[in-house]
Amino acid sequence: MKSYWNDKEAKGCGRDLLKMRVYTSRLLGKEEDLVLHGGGNTSVKIKKKNIFGKTEEILYVKGSGWDLATIEGPGFAPVKLSALHELVKLDKLSDMDMVKYQRMAMTDPNAPNPSVEAILHGIIPYRFVDHTHADAVVVITNTAEGRERIEKIYGKNMLIVPYVMPGFILAKTIYDMTQGIDWDSLDGMILLNHGVFTFDHDAKKSYEKMIQIVSKAESYLKAQKAVETKGEKSKKIDPIQLAKIRKSVSNAWGKPVLSKLNNEPASIGFSNLKTARKISGRGPMTPDHIIRTKRVPVYLTRNHDKSLQNFEKSYVDYFKKYNRGEQILDTAPRWAVLPGLGTLSFGNSVKAVKIIEDITRHTKKAIVQAEKLGGWTALPKKDLFEMEYWSLEQAKLKKAGSSKAMQGKVALVTGAASGIGKACVEQLVAQGAVVAALDIDKKVLSCFSQNEVLGLQCDVTDQKKLAECIEKTIVQFGGLDMLITNAGIFPKSSKIADMSEAVWSKSMLLNVTSHQQLLQLCIPYLEHGIDPAIVIIGSKNVPAPGPGASAYSVAKAGLTQLGRVAALELGAQGIRVNTLHPNAVYDTAIWTNDVLEARSKHYGLTVQEYKTNNVLRTEVTCKDVAAIAVAMLGPLFSKITGAQLPIDGGNDRVI
Repeated sequence: MKSYWNDKEAKGCGRDLLKMRVYTSRLLGKEEDLVLHGGGNTSVKIKKKNIFGKTEEILYVKGSGWDLATIEGPGFAPVKLSALHELVKLDKLSDMDMVKYQRMAMTDPNAPNPSVEAILHGIIPYRFVDHTHADAVVVITNTAEGRERIEKIYGKNMLIVPYVMPGFILAKTIYDMTQGIDWDSLDGMILLNHGVFTFDHDAKKSYEKMIQIVSKAESYLKAQKAVETKGEKSKKIDPIQLAKIRKSVSNAWGKPVLSKLNNEPASIGFSNLKTARKISGRGPMTPDHIIRTKRVPVYLTRNHDKSLQNFEKSYVDYFKKYNRGEQILDTAPRWAVLPGLGTLSFGNSVKAVKIIEDITRHTKKAIVQAEKLGGWTALPKKDLFEMEYWSLEQAKLKKAGSSKAMQGKVALVTGAASGIGKACVEQLVAQGAVVAALDIDKKVLSCFSQNEVLGLQCDVTDQKKLAECIEKTIVQFGGLDMLITNAGIFPKSSKIADMSEAVWSKSMLLNVTSHQQLLQLCIPYLEHGIDPAIVIIGSKNVPAPGPGASAYSVAKAGLTQLGRVAALELGAQGIRVNTLHPNAVYDTAIWTNDVLEARSKHYGLTVQEYKTNNVLRTEVTCKDVAAIAVAMLGPLFSKITGAQLPIDGGNDRVI
């Protein structure tokens, strides 16, 4: 375990203790083997004068919802230390009352709720307190002889605390254990199945004590040859299999969810273990992970549906056995072991999936290491249930708010690097969807900054490349629910008599054939999609063609007819297919200022008059087209298929 302490950076904090607290908290937070996604907490005690001029000691402790890796000054909740010292003396204190009284003792009502470990931080008689869920230490404690191993590694100067629920109970337990103890004799505290505490009046010393304690555990694991199992290259992935699994998990969850395959060597190695089903079913790495991952993953046999049904039944039985009036959560798994392929992570957003993937990556490694120390032993089911259904954790879930309309859904858009396609991608993301954005222009790889967008450079006329991009989409997101087939070209104006074969063929290939190939490749996935729908971007030239545009108009008419037939063929599978006919959309790359000025001058109009030359005298933008296209994919059009809708401000020839 490397120390990231930098004297020059630390000097920049000056004498500001809160700045120093932020600095060392971030040092801890940048190391995944110490804390993951909001795990761990830190504090500093600072003397301040209140409004009455009296000096009082304030505990600045990590606030709920903040992450140590990115925490700032406002992320620390200021709580009167004297109040915390009084609270710990109570015989009993409910979780909700603890939160209430801690908040009442805060000196800033706008600060976040203090960590549930605030009372514990308060009773530790040192200025700086650091708490992590260090992987190496937790691995050792999660074995049959965990306590004995910890005692052997650290000796008598380490306070070893048996597992109890976080919050008041933990603080009270340690308060009772340390009555009459000389705190200066302690190197730190190790909470079995939970993590590590270090403390000192000096920030650097407290931080480096943490590094030293964890390094000792890592050295012990290395000496015991408790190393991670590496796997061979993954078997060939069947993306249809992944789509089916994701659909089944979404059904169990009651809403669309994403699925991400982790086929890194370590993940494949874990999935190939003969004991993978048994050892992964013993419980999570630390109890605080359970709200993210549930107690265990689903082990997927060839009969995926049966595996999921068994998981759901087992979860219901687990709930019935331990619940004391709580309301059951969804019965869907949060991760899966897929023998020979690796593991899957499930969540209704890219962020949620990443959290699950990160936690399970560390969990798999920890399980394998613990097995080499004699066997992985997680906490009993009863303790884990109490954590999963802990009132404070349930409160966090309720604060998550309502989901966006397309949260957890997967879309694919072609011609996505500019114009209508780009606007469609942005609109879909705004509605909560994730999107595979395809374009022949390599700028598609960099024009979207959102993690929700998978940019893929692709010539849609190359069927092999197109199939590869669709497969990448399934591996990345789990399935496919929505398709906007938009890629196309507008050939240079040419009369039929003068039309070159190359121009005609290119238009047919890109404006019709590539769309047919895209549909052919996507339909097998859409059949396992959630409320699947397709929108075809047609053209005003279908109902109202113009001279000199035969190559374009005929191709778009063929594309429209393709959509009508697709609607007839796919309706039985619940897949909707509708076509949108835009016209005079001028905020695209082909309509430069020079072109607009030339065209408007040709008709004796100003540029603004030219852009609004329709019945409604309104301008139609890419964003307008995208809004309608995305609406056609959603519930508003749930009973409509085979329709053609113009978006042109009212074209008199179309009308």
